[in-house]
Amino acid sequence: MSETPSTAPSSTPVGVDTTQASIARVYDAALNGKDNFEIDRQVLHEVGQVAPEVKDMAWSNRRFLNRTCRYLADQAGIRQFLDCGSGLPTAENTHQTVQRVDPETEVVYIDNDPVVIAHGKALLEENDHTHFAAADIFKPGEVLAHETVRRHLDFAEPIALLQVGTLHHYLGDDGPELMRTYVDALAPGSYVVVAHFFDPETPEHSELARKMEELFVHSPMGSGRFRTRDEIRALLPGLEILPPGLDSPADVELCDLWWPNGPRSRPPNQAESCIAGVVGRKN
Repeated sequence: MSETPSTAPSSTPVGVDTTQASIARVYDAALNGKDNFEIDRQVLHEVGQVAPEVKDMAWSNRRFLNRTCRYLADQAGIRQFLDCGSGLPTAENTHQTVQRVDPETEVVYIDNDPVVIAHGKALLEENDHTHFAAADIFKPGEVLAHETVRRHLDFAEPIALLQVGTLHHYLGDDGPELMRTYVDALAPGSYVVVAHFFDPETPEHSELARKMEELFVHSPMGSGRFRTRDEIRALLPGLEILPPGLDSPADVELCDLWWPNGPRSRPPNQAESCIAGVVGRKN
């Protein structure tokens, strides 16, 4: 039997440990991508034993990213995007969404995953206004001082900072302080977008959220914290939170319910009820 592209030895970038799951590759597997290995698919399989719809969380995250990027480029007029934790390229990447509004919108992707650096960089940098920087998004000083970031983004003008599906992989309790470093560097009129694994603190969903957290954290991936509404809100220090819908209070909301493209034909399933998003503006 011939080997598939995701398992063939020739497809493995030099220096990649295929015995350790990768955040970017697990996400790629959830989106039915091809740049992942058996160890990554095993993480999803194990979580799927308690949450059969676990892949739907990745799709909710992706749809939220697309809608918020369209809003920021079209309605808010943002022309600079700093996408932290870009992951592996898939359909409707940030630059494709925002450059459809204005082709000269600058997008800088940040990631330090070896597979993303090996495969993603060339695919993401497909035009003169799209760039990639290898850095650790959980070290904001490193990101903000990176030569590529400083060369292509003007921090005197509004920037959209994206932390979509990233901060739940930061297990420390000082996430608000980490994010404050980013927020302090942004000009007034900037926006911060966060999508995060979510504990709704309801009887029907909290138990599932904590079971998924236990499996993710103790899997070969080693991370995946489900934070509460208050904990997620704290990741936008000092920002004005945008309402997530018509006549909705300004707050954290399920990713699929943040200004959806149209009426839903069904309620969010259990997995979709455990990932939330929020957008904040710096005044």
